[in-house]
Amino acid sequence: MRLDVHAVKNTLTVRDLFDKYSEEISPRKAGAEWEAHRLALYGRLIGDKRLDEIDVVALSALRDARMKEVSGSTVVRDFHLLSHVFNVAIKEFKWLTANPLKDVWRPKENDPRERRISDREIEQLRQVSGYLPDEPPVTETARVQAALEFAVETGMRSGEICKLKRENLYVSERYVHLPAEICKTRKKRDVPLSPRALALLEQVGALGFNPVFGLADASRDALFRKTVSKTTIENLTFHDSRHEAITRLAKKLDVLDLARMVGHANIKQLMTYYNESAANMATRL
Repeated sequence: MRLDVHAVKNTLTVRDLFDKYSEEISPRKAGAEWEAHRLALYGRLIGDKRLDEIDVVALSALRDARMKEVSGSTVVRDFHLLSHVFNVAIKEFKWLTANPLKDVWRPKENDPRERRISDREIEQLRQVSGYLPDEPPVTETARVQAALEFAVETGMRSGEICKLKRENLYVSERYVHLPAEICKTRKKRDVPLSPRALALLEQVGALGFNPVFGLADASRDALFRKTVSKTTIENLTFHDSRHEAITRLAKKLDVLDLARMVGHANIKQLMTYYNESAANMATRL
């Protein structure tokens, strides 16, 4: 009996595609956890639709609905992922013959964030999280605060910090090694450590976790949001620590060293994160 391939394809749903992509394609990427989270969200929104029902009209309606809840930049990032999923369905899975997102208008991305983190805000976060600079951070919430301060010192991304293992610490030589598989760019790098960064590693290291901070990126995100919600701080994300770090480090390192430290292959990327104010620059003139 011959298998009717067209009949099988007509029964496939968007969720079938997302599941296959998550199992076979996402694990090859550093952002596998993020992709799984986003595909799970869109699976709840459009997962029950058959693939042959997904067209420009359906995806335009999805875009409009999402624009009522999130920023244009978020929609653009999400649709970039969905477009790649559909392209894989065409080229590798042979489940589609055309990308239904190709002709869907996408919103303009928001201007890059310029949010920095002040010392006063760090102190507020310490008080709410229960983190003390001279004691090991026993609770998860306290370790999230330690991770934030480590990010400010190093410019490391949240996922890189959460996956940092003991075997990649070179404390006597004052750096940590980040294997390619935990880096967003999939390129290994070594990150030098300030005295404060070394002290933070000693604090969390005393707890015996491996990975060192004893945090999963998903729980880190939820706990950080919860901590911020208990303060008077507004419009702050964990990733803003990267803006703060690069702006501070730019005063200490030359541009090539800084780009190498934070993992930017294109030096122009630094301008997205360098957010020094004109008033502060004026004091150095």
